Amino acid sequence: MPTVTIALGGILILLGVGGYVASGMASATALIPAGFGVLLGVCGVLARKEALLKHAMHGAAVLALLGFIGTASGAIEVVSMAMGAEVQRPQASIAKAIMAVLMLVFLVLCIRSFRAVRLAREAAAKA
Repeated sequence: MPTVTIALGGILILLGVGGYVASGMASATALIPAGFGVLLGVCGVLARKEALLKHAMHGAAVLALLGFIGTASGAIEVVSMAMGAEVQRPQASIAKAIMAVLMLVFLVLCIRSFRAVRLAREAAAKA
């Protein structure tokens, strides 16, 4: 999972910087995905050290949850746009929707990983 976390961080940095440039560098809020990307990248690098793995990955999962909660409205706006509605800032809505999906997928992967580790630990204790 540390490698996945670092990769997701890189993707979010690209999303943030790309959104910022695409918006004509008019809004610094377009860099929010890049901020999450940097934090997730740091968590991924820290998680490569066995002693920090558990804490760093739980921190990454919390970041993913916060990122999803903060951007889920973008997914709703994109669905509205697909049904013909107009939104105020379509580029921002699309960027938020992409981030929401990435964060949700990552969060699901984290939960599955945490569960697998717990089950393996319990099986080892019984043996």
